[in-house]
Amino acid sequence: MRGLNSSKNSVSARIINIATLAVSIGIATILIALSVSKGLQNEIENKTGIFNGHILVTLFENNESKISLLPINETPLIREKFLNTSNVSRFHPVALKAGILKNKFDFEGILFKGVNSDFDSTSLKSFFIRGRFPNLTNGLSKEILISETLSKKLSLDVGDKTDVFFQNDLKNGLPSVRRFTVSGIFLSGFPDIDENLIYGDIGHVQKINKWGKNQIGAYEVFVKNFDKLEKTNQKIYNNLPPEINSIPITERYPSIYKWIALFDFNVLIILVIMILVGLINMATALLVIVLERTKMIGLLKAIGFQNNSIRKIFLFNGMVILGKGLFFGNIVGLGFYILQKNFGFIKLDPATYFVELAPVKITFVQIIFVNGLFLIVSAFLLWIPLKIILNINPSQAMNTR
Repeated sequence: MRGLNSSKNSVSARIINIATLAVSIGIATILIALSVSKGLQNEIENKTGIFNGHILVTLFENNESKISLLPINETPLIREKFLNTSNVSRFHPVALKAGILKNKFDFEGILFKGVNSDFDSTSLKSFFIRGRFPNLTNGLSKEILISETLSKKLSLDVGDKTDVFFQNDLKNGLPSVRRFTVSGIFLSGFPDIDENLIYGDIGHVQKINKWGKNQIGAYEVFVKNFDKLEKTNQKIYNNLPPEINSIPITERYPSIYKWIALFDFNVLIILVIMILVGLINMATALLVIVLERTKMIGLLKAIGFQNNSIRKIFLFNGMVILGKGLFFGNIVGLGFYILQKNFGFIKLDPATYFVELAPVKITFVQIIFVNGLFLIVSAFLLWIPLKIILNINPSQAMNTR
């Protein structure tokens, strides 16, 4: 069927090129949108999880507070509840205390997150600007990790000493003052975190609050599979004592997670629009080819070809055009993915998107799904416009010039 598109100067040749280009643009746009969408979702989920845990286990009295008001008595029984939950990867105790970080000339309100040696500091390494995490293995540590935002506001750097003022639990009591050394500086990209969060030894919060060594503010629990977060949270909640609650991070930051959930809807809209645009161009190209080859269709009918057989010939030709479009579209889409992954040439506003570089993520299964969907839908819907072949009369077609 070389004659279907043999003439490079025919109308159909130009239409075919336009259709191929439309399919290429469509599949490239879908792959780019999908990779950026999934990349942003993954990056935001990772960041919020690393700095807050996927599930917060705390007393009901502490639910509405950002600080630890009342302690949980840490017992082996509670730890077993986490360990016996299959999707839990790790957990650690925390205690949160509000305070004021002060240098010689200025001060800033802070949220002191006390952790102990159970804390996996390696998870924060990718966010370090300089320095290291406080050493929590040798007694009560007097080191803190602060954000770059606080570092710039108070002109503090690694090795500098600074005072933190904590409010005592006693009414009208004088604040407790602790002198710390800055051991490291991090940058999360989340304004809410970078504006006030600092890390230090949980022992300071326990002493100021007059808690025992086995009393903590909460547990931050991390899951292996984020897609199973709700089920894991429900399992943990069902196993905890009645006075203790478990809160998934999706409920602690509902606006963020509702926002990133919209990414999937946006990708779906782009997918539908691009497939429709591609199909309209493909259908137009096939109709033009059929009209140009009316005489050939009449000849085929005259020598005994069935309508469906002729339609299959033109449909095959259409799928070849579609295949070319998909091939070049995949090169562009995956080329963007590789370049952005390795060089990060597209920047984003961290204040809006919580990341400086546009993250990308796409799986082989997603690539196959998008291409397969494009092919299947096209093969099904392009069969419809080819019904025009049924109306072609062999004798009339062979007499056309």
